[in-house]
Amino acid sequence: MSALGIIIIAIIAESVWETIKMVGKNGTFNWDRVGAIVVGVVIAFGTEADIFKMLEMPFKIPYIGNILTGLLISRGANFIHELFRVLNIGSEILAARRSERR
Repeated sequence: MSALGIIIIAIIAESVWETIKMVGKNGTFNWDRVGAIVVGVVIAFGTEADIFKMLEMPFKIPYIGNILTGLLISRGANFIHELFRVLNIGSEILAARRSERR
């Protein structure tokens, strides 16, 4: 796996964890966040959305990519847009470094 792959996984892992933490934010159970997560996961399964397959890093365990993608989807369009922006910037930086080495 490339350095970019590790960076992508780290960004997604942090994003997923931050999403999960919102369920119990401020010491109270947040039903709205749970509802958003359920809707996001259902949509991801229903559409076969999988950010890892899209990034050509598919999971060996079936459906994990769909579940994690659903968690990310539950954060909304602005979050996903920002996530893709960050991932794109990271890939541009690594591409520039590769071309400098040549």
